[in-house]
Amino acid sequence: MQADQSQPLISHLLELRNRLLRCVVCVLVVFCALVYWANDIYTLLATPLTSNLPEGATMIATNVATPFFTPIKLTIVTSIFLSVPFILYQIWAFVAPALYKHEKRLVYPLLVSSTLLFYCGVAFAYYVVFPLVFGFLTSTAPEGVQMATDISSYLDFVLTIFMAFGICFEVPVAIILLCWAGVTTPEDLREKRPYIIVAAFVIGMLLTPPDVFSQTLLAVPMCLLFEVGVICAKFYKPKEESEETA
Repeated sequence: MQADQSQPLISHLLELRNRLLRCVVCVLVVFCALVYWANDIYTLLATPLTSNLPEGATMIATNVATPFFTPIKLTIVTSIFLSVPFILYQIWAFVAPALYKHEKRLVYPLLVSSTLLFYCGVAFAYYVVFPLVFGFLTSTAPEGVQMATDISSYLDFVLTIFMAFGICFEVPVAIILLCWAGVTTPEDLREKRPYIIVAAFVIGMLLTPPDVFSQTLLAVPMCLLFEVGVICAKFYKPKEESEETA
């Protein structure tokens, strides 16, 4: 009996290992394809800041190895970012056999939509938030103080903002999952709309630089995406109802 029980466990672990190896190989392939342009990728990422720096001002490197390792680090992150659809597919392929048919119909569109929403959050941060935030921050420097940002610190800063906006743009997916699990309902969320709006601005204050522009630019999309999630949640039956009709 124990031998029979251990066989499925071993087969699942082997499949998990194979899926993880495929994800690692995918990231490595993308990294090898991009590493030649590592400095160009960093230049593109730094454009929202460098375009707002005063004339003659540049970014700096405070460590000897920073000019080499920082673009490489960015390229690794970019490789993972571009490999997200393949990674999510591997996750889906691993868990799909254990799901019911109605659960598969729910998970598949959520995987696609969550990926697109994360990409939209990153694009929104880069094209809308960064120009406004860096334009504001560079204009507030005291007279006689020249802004010279370390390239490593800048990378950590923008990656944090990317992650914050990418995760916050997942609000519709989170609402659908909560309603499907029976934790809440669209009607309850509508009644709590004022509290959720306040929470969105608090989250924007905590995750963005200390200026009202970036806080608002995160909170307003979250509020709009909340409304989208409430509307979409109406089309998903709660888990108990879907299991009864399955």
